Amino acid sequence: MFAFSSSRLLLNMIVSLFVSNAQLGILPFHLLFVIRSFSSRVSSNLNDHSFTVSFLINSCGLTLKSAQSVSKNICFKTLERPDSVLRLLREHGFTNSHISKIVKMRPRVLLLNPERTILPKLEFLCSIGVSRSDLSVIVSQNPDLLNRSIKRNLIPHYHILKSILVSDEKVIKCLKRLLKSSIVLSQNDFYANISLLRGLGIPQSSISLLVTFNPSTMCLKAFNFAEGVKKVVQIGFDPSKLQFVRALQVLLGIKQKTWEDKIEAFRRWGLSEEEISSIFRKNPFCMGLSEKNIMCSMNFLVCKMGWQPAAVARVPIVLSYGLETRIKPRCSVIRVLLLKGLIKADVPVSSVMITREKYFLGRFVIKYLDQVPQLLDIFQGKIGITELGFGFDDKSVTLD
Repeated sequence: MFAFSSSRLLLNMIVSLFVSNAQLGILPFHLLFVIRSFSSRVSSNLNDHSFTVSFLINSCGLTLKSAQSVSKNICFKTLERPDSVLRLLREHGFTNSHISKIVKMRPRVLLLNPERTILPKLEFLCSIGVSRSDLSVIVSQNPDLLNRSIKRNLIPHYHILKSILVSDEKVIKCLKRLLKSSIVLSQNDFYANISLLRGLGIPQSSISLLVTFNPSTMCLKAFNFAEGVKKVVQIGFDPSKLQFVRALQVLLGIKQKTWEDKIEAFRRWGLSEEEISSIFRKNPFCMGLSEKNIMCSMNFLVCKMGWQPAAVARVPIVLSYGLETRIKPRCSVIRVLLLKGLIKADVPVSSVMITREKYFLGRFVIKYLDQVPQLLDIFQGKIGITELGFGFDDKSVTLD
């Protein structure tokens, strides 16, 4: 596109010069030749551009807007190479949707040599057990891997993971996550991180789980990884327990500023540093929740239902539950029962939120259907408590 703009600019300058000279009665022949040359080049470039846009729309499934955007980064005069690339991808199960995604992300894939550059990667992934459906998903989410060296990237990655996970099935799960994230695994850092975990006495089962489901954590620079491990130890996690690697995964996956913002979100509810640390120790994934989710759940449980912040902090898994799918339906039932005087105000958070649905229904719904026939409909969200003349407010009875 820059070439087109430059050509147009130069042509406009020459035409302006031509007009100026014509006004002076000067009409040099060589100026006419230059104008013809540039005009021809502009026309050729515009034709190539139009040709590329048409191909991107008709063969790659792009919209006109996307094709025009992509064409700024790629242009071709013949269809031999892009056609052969598309043919190879389709032979390996790639749909138009996959191809469109790949081309929008990395249009120059269309110019790669299909036999020498693309095919070896596809064949290798298939040889270690990646299914056709997974293959197209992996590549469409990270098309850069098609341009990586198979000897310096894919094969070494596979052997490093194989040495830790042993099972090809686990290796494939890990590779899928690793390749989607565009992370390049450093052998030195990876083994240094593994060695550190083993030195702390962390079980192989925990290490395998971390590598399989969160390989990006294991790919961090050894120094940064060691700093994260140090913090998790200081917080009080037991290296022999699975919670240790869960905490490590969360802590290393959050930026320091984000971590501090979440700590501050809990502080706003009057929780002490020890209570906040306890939340993380009991349920590390709570610190992986967004600040918005934390505040919304705490607001509902404390301000609408009346539970003390410390009571919620003692069962932090509650914060991981869906506000609309679990917290509100159960709390709506409890709110009705409280206001009708059918249960006492000392019902704990755990009895309401953590118990299995079957137990909750038996204790708080079915038991009171004779007195409140609409309870099941309230629990299932078919009617709201406002239809019974009740509601939530910030003056709810305080539960212990």
